[in-house]
Amino acid sequence: MSSPYELSDDMPVYVISVAAQLSGMHPQTLRAYDRLGLVSPGRSQGRGRRYSMRDILALREIQRLSREGVNLSGIKMLLDQHRELEQARRLVAELHAEVAQLRVELESTRAVAARLAELRRSGSDTRSGGEGREGLVPVRSARVAVWEPMTGPPGTGQPRGDK
Repeated sequence: MSSPYELSDDMPVYVISVAAQLSGMHPQTLRAYDRLGLVSPGRSQGRGRRYSMRDILALREIQRLSREGVNLSGIKMLLDQHRELEQARRLVAELHAEVAQLRVELESTRAVAARLAELRRSGSDTRSGGEGREGLVPVRSARVAVWEPMTGPPGTGQPRGDK
């Protein structure tokens, strides 16, 4: 939301009489559907029901299915499956985003590995004559530790002025 005055579809704002009017049902029917678990409206501080636009759309879907001859237990099963499907879709989207991030990190790691292999071949990481890491300094990047060559003369830890 870009403004505090904008409402999302999940914001419980409609009192039962308005929700009943918007859904084309009697308020008592909405209370019964709440008891059966077909809809779960929010509650105000005084415990009054507050319906969101998503709740009203669900009520309209319940009404449509009921007109087509689906009984309330069947409607509940359909709505539960729809909620599970939406939850699974959100999870899949999150996992796709995580895979994309991991691919970026993998490419970064491969680039670092290629640079290290190049340094090792050229011998620049062993000039200090140690374990092979003495000519390198750690640099933190995201969640990956990257080893880059020091800018100063090997073994001094001093920066060279050409960077």
